[in-house]
Amino acid sequence: MQRILLFLLLNFCSIICFSQIQVNGNIKDETGATLPGVNITERGTTNYAISDLGGNYSIAVRENATVVFSYMGFRTVEQVIKGNSTLDVVLQAGVTLDGVEILGSRSQNRTVTNTMVPVDVIDIREVTSAQGQLDMNQLLQYAAPSYNANRQSGADGSDHVDPASLRGLGPDQTLVLINGKRRHQSSLVNIYGTRGRGNTGTDLNSIPASAIKRIEILRDGASAQYGSDAIAGVINIVLRDDVESFSAGVNVGANLAKNNPDRETFDGENYQVNGNFGTKIFEKGFVNITTDYWYKAHTKRNDPSLYRQEFGDAQGTNFGTYFNAQVPVGANTAVYAFGGINSRKTNAFAWTRGPGEARNVDAIFPNGFNPIIATDIDDQSLSAGIRSSIGKWNVDFNHTYGKNKLHYFGKETVNASLEERSPTTFDDGGFQLSQNVTTIDFSRYYENLFQGSNIAFGVEQRTENYKIFAGEEASWKTYGPIVFAADSTFDDGGIFTGIDTTYRPGGAQGFPGFGPQNEVDESRNNVGLYFDSEFNFTKSFTVGAAARFENYSDFGSTINGKLSARYAISRALAIRASASTGFRAPSLAQLYFNSVYTDYVSGVGVDKFLAKNNSPITKALGIEELKEETSVNFGAGLTGSWGGLSASLDYYHIQIKDRIVLTSDFYNDDPEIGQVLRNLNVGSARFFSNAINTSTNGVDLILSYGGRMAAARYNVVLAGNFNHLTIDKVNTSEALQGKEDFYLSNREKLFILAAAPNSRVNLSFDYRASRWGANLRLNYFDKIELEDYVGAADNYDSKITLDLSATLNLSKNIRFTIGASNLLNTYPTEQDPETESGGLYDAVQMGSNGAFLFTKLGFVF
Repeated sequence: MQRILLFLLLNFCSIICFSQIQVNGNIKDETGATLPGVNITERGTTNYAISDLGGNYSIAVRENATVVFSYMGFRTVEQVIKGNSTLDVVLQAGVTLDGVEILGSRSQNRTVTNTMVPVDVIDIREVTSAQGQLDMNQLLQYAAPSYNANRQSGADGSDHVDPASLRGLGPDQTLVLINGKRRHQSSLVNIYGTRGRGNTGTDLNSIPASAIKRIEILRDGASAQYGSDAIAGVINIVLRDDVESFSAGVNVGANLAKNNPDRETFDGENYQVNGNFGTKIFEKGFVNITTDYWYKAHTKRNDPSLYRQEFGDAQGTNFGTYFNAQVPVGANTAVYAFGGINSRKTNAFAWTRGPGEARNVDAIFPNGFNPIIATDIDDQSLSAGIRSSIGKWNVDFNHTYGKNKLHYFGKETVNASLEERSPTTFDDGGFQLSQNVTTIDFSRYYENLFQGSNIAFGVEQRTENYKIFAGEEASWKTYGPIVFAADSTFDDGGIFTGIDTTYRPGGAQGFPGFGPQNEVDESRNNVGLYFDSEFNFTKSFTVGAAARFENYSDFGSTINGKLSARYAISRALAIRASASTGFRAPSLAQLYFNSVYTDYVSGVGVDKFLAKNNSPITKALGIEELKEETSVNFGAGLTGSWGGLSASLDYYHIQIKDRIVLTSDFYNDDPEIGQVLRNLNVGSARFFSNAINTSTNGVDLILSYGGRMAAARYNVVLAGNFNHLTIDKVNTSEALQGKEDFYLSNREKLFILAAAPNSRVNLSFDYRASRWGANLRLNYFDKIELEDYVGAADNYDSKITLDLSATLNLSKNIRFTIGASNLLNTYPTEQDPETESGGLYDAVQMGSNGAFLFTKLGFVF
């Protein structure tokens, strides 16, 4: 005990005894406007501060420390501190060599404080130091109320790649960029009762949070500026560019166990270790490298007596390495590159197969079994380019490559049609998506055109390829009964090849593999041309205009435009508005994905067929070939800042025509296609279709108040998203007149409408002293309504969760954080086992894992 007390005393002394000096000041731009949110960092330490809404800051540093002032869209300033002082800083806008742009604008002279559309800027260091969430999707779920993501269970591939949405729209209606360059999507298409049913999306969890400097979220339609997918908005991930420092983190956490027969106190353990190193290359170049490892254990949240005995998060490991580099090769020219690799191995429990069932082999699993769907997910990306100037024009030439591959494996399962001869492990095959994008962009700022104007234009050429590859035969094939006779014949693998008309369910239980009949290898090309302009007619009034033409090799051309404006009524108050048209091309997965999979209805397995959009079966139903989704976006808002108070209020209206979703099931007793389904030995089929027109109306509200209390700073933020989605029309073909309920049932409509709660509100309190800090956040989730398999309503009541954390700087190089997410252990309203997931809850609101307790150690040297 004495040794422990001595150890604690020495650590306490290390916290308070190293020599410090206090630096205070104010930060402004060249026009004299104060700059809130500027990062102030003591190089080589965990010590940092952020300027308040009046541009004021205070930071305690060592004698002769180097303090770095950095802000998006401005040149970085470094100062060596010699003693207690007041240091006011003026930051200059425009960083030509680095190509810094604010999302939503191609002008290098615009800042986040004067954009014409709403842009959230999330400082990852600030967020990760206070939050317990370790993956990107969950971080954004709580940092931005308009962003919704939930971990799935019992949803095949969606258990391994979390679907997410912005403003309640589909995962594939948000464009993701890295360092301003288009990011490839995941190869997965969601097919179960998940957010984004029938949609593809981007796997943000393949990008380690420790590799990220900041995230910018543009909450406005931007197809005319950035191309396909930007209907709901754009997320830009800016990678770290730190130099002359090494930082590392060790994060440990676990959930409070509930309904887990194997654990009494904790489950879902999380372990994460990451490191980041940056160094200079020559005088002004840099390279920054991040490595991240993360392990996540299963959670179990079900009553073992229900249809599905194992319900909860998938288990997995995730390893990623990312880099960001730039090397000047002349006064106004720089070569740059960034990218990384990520490897994830996961396994998730599928629905229970009980003893005595046709889908079980009692001789292998006499007590039944819970199949495991395992995946290997490999993600690769590389972007390289050169920035330079030709006369007064800035030029950026870039090529970006990305690939995402998902490979399924069945474990602890059987192919019941092989009976006792069945293996228990299968290679189920999988799919992959690759993308190549080449761009050349030109931009010029005219200082003397009005009060400053920017013109930009460019060309983009994109090639995409999508493949489905088959698994081993036993993973997908249905074999006849094994009846041995004198004249029995066997193939080279020892499998009986006799013909019989009586079959047991074939394929690997849990996830039937892809067969040769499912294989595809399809590509397409598109070319886009854009023009983007901004005119500062006065210092108070700015107008932007953009137009984009794109031509796709598989469905034709589209032209879209955007107008936006901002008027500063005073230095403290401004209004802004935008109007645009948008589009989203059908993904290659939506065009060509096809599979036989097993769905469970009231605990009974049914083999279903998801057919390609252009297959004979879709043509028999009169379903038209997929075409692009089109949208009309309108937004208007107010922004203001008064002393320590800032506010923004933005209204948005989004109309989407021909949204691509999955239809409901057509069963094998259907008079038109029933015989086709029976010939395929499946009970029902569904398809991708431009099935609906929707309207979304909503409001984003952000109120922030900050100030100082002695040597500490505090900040209170209220952020809310209020969203209402309606389905205006179901688009059926003439052949489907009178079958609207089969085409898109009420149950399917509710899945679409419940992509996000009608309201999400976060209220956070943050306090930072020189050596310690605390963060408290209340999260409100509005009610949600779904419909279960038997047609009954599943009503999830509104809920509030509480997050709490405390941070202590153990020394100038080490920071310790302890806290809890969902401290009050709040769960969604329990339902009966007829839910889509087969558990007590669906993947809604705060998810089904309860309280998560965590500790973090951060190191900077």
